[in-house]
Formats: sequence, structure tokens, C-alpha cells
Amino acid sequence: MTVLDQQPGTPGPAHHAPPWRPGARAPRTDPAPLLPDPAPVRVLGTPAAAALDPALLRDLHRRLVVGRRYNQQATTLTKQGRLAVYPASTGQEACQVAAATVLRADDWLFPSYRDTLAVVSRGVDPLEALTLLRGDAHSGWDPVRWRTAPLSTPLATQAPHAVGLAHAARLRGHDTVALALVGDGGTSEGDFHEALNFAAVLNAPVVFLVQNNGYAISVPLAKQSAAPSLAHKAVGYGMAGRLVDGNDAAAVHTVLGDAVAHARAGRGPVLVEAVTYRLDAHTNADDAGRYRGEPEVAAWREHDPVLLMERGLRAAGLLDDDGVRAADDEAERLAARMREEFHAEPVLDPMSLFAHVYAEPTPQLREQAAQLAAELEAEAAAR
Repeated sequence: MTVLDQQPGTPGPAHHAPPWRPGARAPRTDPAPLLPDPAPVRVLGTPAAAALDPALLRDLHRRLVVGRRYNQQATTLTKQGRLAVYPASTGQEACQVAAATVLRADDWLFPSYRDTLAVVSRGVDPLEALTLLRGDAHSGWDPVRWRTAPLSTPLATQAPHAVGLAHAARLRGHDTVALALVGDGGTSEGDFHEALNFAAVLNAPVVFLVQNNGYAISVPLAKQSAAPSLAHKAVGYGMAGRLVDGNDAAAVHTVLGDAVAHARAGRGPVLVEAVTYRLDAHTNADDAGRYRGEPEVAAWREHDPVLLMERGLRAAGLLDDDGVRAADDEAERLAARMREEFHAEPVLDPMSLFAHVYAEPTPQLREQAAQLAAELEAEAAAR
């Protein structure tokens, strides 16, 4: 009998007896229900696809096509100097779209810096979603209205926030679920550990989606984790882990949907690892050619989420040329709107920099605001 097999009150060798206290919770003895899938879950091209709503599949395809064009146009705007930076999610659109579409209107999304497309898929105006990356404002949208937190540039710091919000909502009697998006690099951060630990201990209704795109900037996954998969990390915290093909939009939607339902039912948090790939560079300031070769990228282009969805739907008789053309036309209309609106210089109020930083401005913040106001006044007087 091992220590894990030992239950409170069960006699055993004195040197093996754990110091159980009356009322203490026994450790989980069977980790099997928490273990992730032996291989990434796939739906497209399998019998499972026939069980999904054709309208949902066509909508996922449309969102993928529009999302790809959104990434392309935003990247172009960065090269033109219209955006300060843009971390493209090209190749990861299936994760982005699914993350937004599995949530209810009253659920919350906690994105990282690469998840602009998820924010747009949530309903935020495509131009507002880029406001932060343009350098115009702290966020660009009303987080409460859209139940979507601002983009988080520090790795994994949004994950504890998701746990806190979900736990607080449950204490108020709401069945809100929070979905936190993290990259594979974020799983090496202390905030990630703290978030998962608290979520499991509190049994908080949170889902963590790890988009494993193979690299934390230039560091390959093999140099930051020796685990069988990142989803296996869930077991150590006492939560369920799932592993899914992150380029199969139907599979990501299915697995994430199950995870959200699991959390909403009070059955605990879930860690989902989506195996995907970042086709573009880390950002416009990155030279990806210095740490990965073109044959690797080319191999992943054959597993492109947009192509996978189109091939799968065509094979099932759910998509034809007219459907593809309609999605392409919508994508081009969005790209044209982005070009037009980003060519107009925004009218900004520098004093808005101090709004919504704290519920009650700190003395330091008031001092800084007064200093800026004086500088603006002096500048205006000198004109």
C-alpha cells in the first residue's frame, strides 16, 4: 500500500502513516480521470464531425477566413507604421475563434497580447481591439460591456485575475465561467502556477487554454518543459487536463465547450492544451528565421487551420465555391475598412492616460496628472 492508497483512518506502517487530521480532505487516489487525452483530439475528417451542427461549422469557417485576413492586414499596418506592434495569431486562428464562440455573453475572456483576434471574435470592434497596440489607450474597449479583459502583455498575469473573477462570481450566486488564454511560454511563469493552484483549491469555474505554438519567442518547447504534454501539468494541481489539435477548429470548439460546461457545472477548472503553430514571426520586431527553418514552417502550412476547415467542409458537402467566396468577400471588406480608418489620425486626450488606473487616484497619480496638465497648458500658450 502506498501513501496515495492510504485513506484517513486506514491502518498502516507507522513510518508510512500520513498525519491526517479530523476533517482533512484526503488526497485524490486515482489520477486517471485527470489525465489528458493520449493524443490531440481531432474532429475534422472523423465520424465525430457528422454530429456537429453544419451551421456552426460554416460559421467557424467564415470566422477563420475573416480572422486570417484580419491578421494579415494588421501585420501590414505595422509595417506601414500605423501600429506600434502586432503579435499575429496567424496559424492559431482556430484557437482564437473557438475561445470566443464557446462563451456566453455573461462569461469572461482574459486574453494575452497575441489574442486580439479572440477579442474581435468576442464582438469587440476590430479597430478598437487594436487601440492598445497602436499606443492610443490602455485598452480600447469597455471590459465590463464585453466581459473581456484588456490584452495582457506580461506573461500569464491575467490568469490569476480570471480565477479571482470566477470565484467572486460564484460567491455571488452566478454561474459565470472565466476563460484565460496563455501561450506555452506563459506556463513557465509563476503566475500560471499560482492561478492553477488557486483555481483547483477553490474549485473555481475557470478554463485555461494553453496555445502551444512551439516557441516562447525563440525558445522551443523542449527547452522549457520536459512534461509529456503541457496538459499533463493539470494533474499536479488536481484538475482535469485535455489535449486537442489546435488547428482543428471543430475539435477546439468541442473540447473547449466541454471544458466550459464542466466548469460551469461546478466540477472544477480545466486545463486545455491546444497544439498549434505560429506561422508568422513572434512580432514585427522578430526574425524567426534565426531559430527555425523553412521546412518546419512549410510542414505546418499543410496543417493550416483555414485549409483544414475548408477541406473538411467541402468533403462533407457543407461548403461550396459560393460559400468560400462569401467568406473571402467579408474578409476583404474588413481589410478595406481597417486601411481606411487607420489612415485617419486619431484625436486623443492625453489626460485620459490617468483614467481608470485606480478606482481612487493615488497621490502620485494626481501629481503626475497635474504635471502633465501644466505642460499641456504651457505648450498651448506657446503656440
